[in-house]
Amino acid sequence: MQKSTQIQFRLEGRRALVTGSASGIGYATAERLARSGAHVAMNDLPTLALDAAVARLRDEGMKVEPVAGDLGQSATATAVAQRTLERLGGLDYLVNNAGAPLTRAPIPPSDLDSLTDDFWDRILRVNLMSAFWMTRALAPALRATHGAIVNTVSVSALGGGASSGAYATAKAGLAGLTREMARGLAPQVRVNGIAPGYVNSNWECSFGDMDSAARACVPLARVGEPAEYAEVIVYLCAGAAYITGEVVPVTGGSRI
Repeated sequence: MQKSTQIQFRLEGRRALVTGSASGIGYATAERLARSGAHVAMNDLPTLALDAAVARLRDEGMKVEPVAGDLGQSATATAVAQRTLERLGGLDYLVNNAGAPLTRAPIPPSDLDSLTDDFWDRILRVNLMSAFWMTRALAPALRATHGAIVNTVSVSALGGGASSGAYATAKAGLAGLTREMARGLAPQVRVNGIAPGYVNSNWECSFGDMDSAARACVPLARVGEPAEYAEVIVYLCAGAAYITGEVVPVTGGSRI
């Protein structure tokens, strides 16, 4: 059994937006921020899943707000950013976590015909452009508070397997965007990312028996839990005062 986290954050008075937060890493991050005292806006597609996630945290007394919207559209992303500022009154942390593989089974790198123009367009919008649109819209608010941005990249951006070549490319682009935005928003705003490996969540794309795969190739011999990724994200938001422009692999050691 794994030990529970020992890091405690005191974030009363802080305001955060977490995109893609109805489940998985995004939900765990919103929960960790809110449980630490932050006022959190939770974004995801306008579905019952987001409503249920918000209700669950509110039932525990946490300050969370729904800001539904498909961030794969520039105008919608801008509207979500504006609603966030209206509900929170400002922003300290932006977590660009929204992303999707848009396939239920991995597409082999050799299967170029499956990577249609429409597939590429949607992959890039959801996994790369959404982070840029949200960052652009919220940069003035984050500059005003000397805030922080954390992007959820992917270990696939570092090479070695993904749900598709398009997804890996989009996430590699997000790693590049993280570095460029760190340069562009410095010194007022820090911008970092994490590159998750195996994660125990309801991800749309199935990679088969991840537990067996993790035992075989991950030094820590297990799949990571969403809360473990969330802890690193919150640290990069609330601590890490001299870290910017970095993408931190969180993989249980699979890259060593």
